[in-house]
Amino acid sequence: MSGGATRRENKEQRKVKDSKVQDTDIVFLQWEALPQQLTSELLQRSGDELQLELKEILGFSNHQTCMKEAALLDYYVCGFWWAKEASFSPTQTSFTMAVLHLLLNNIGEKQMSLVENMMEFAKALAAACQCSTSEEDTTSLLDREQATELISYITNSLFQKYRLYETLLTAPREELLTGTERNIEVFSSQEALAPLEEGISIHLYSH
Repeated sequence: MSGGATRRENKEQRKVKDSKVQDTDIVFLQWEALPQQLTSELLQRSGDELQLELKEILGFSNHQTCMKEAALLDYYVCGFWWAKEASFSPTQTSFTMAVLHLLLNNIGEKQMSLVENMMEFAKALAAACQCSTSEEDTTSLLDREQATELISYITNSLFQKYRLYETLLTAPREELLTGTERNIEVFSSQEALAPLEEGISIHLYSH
């Protein structure tokens, strides 16, 4: 075999090898606002410290007076704290927060329906549960039990309250305020002051 043919064969073999390596590289969701190093640091914070940190990261300066900011801040803080109590690693916690952010973004910006958003969640979760194989071991980001716990949490915290989040993220606040109707019954002064028969005796009432 000539030297040129040998080099071409080796080149083709390297291409196949590179392709196999790429096939085993699993890409997990990551939230740019919360890199893994910062996630590791936040896992050491108390609840109040975590809220302050996430408030700055998210830019929620009016969370004490704005219902939308308050609800969203609570959404992220509760999600992070849940991952911490579930003993998730920094990588798993970062993935969890990325999923929470993705699903919320799908509601607010893409206005996805519940079914569409659940399908997006399933895709992200499938990648996290897919095994990344190397010569030493075979691992996935989340095992079956952890994936089940995450599904349960997101179902209870987001999917079961989907209409509320749609209203919060897509309906203008002005429309909500001006579109609210209230019915108030007004009584005449005589009716308002007339005593009940059983509340006072006829003798005292006549007096």
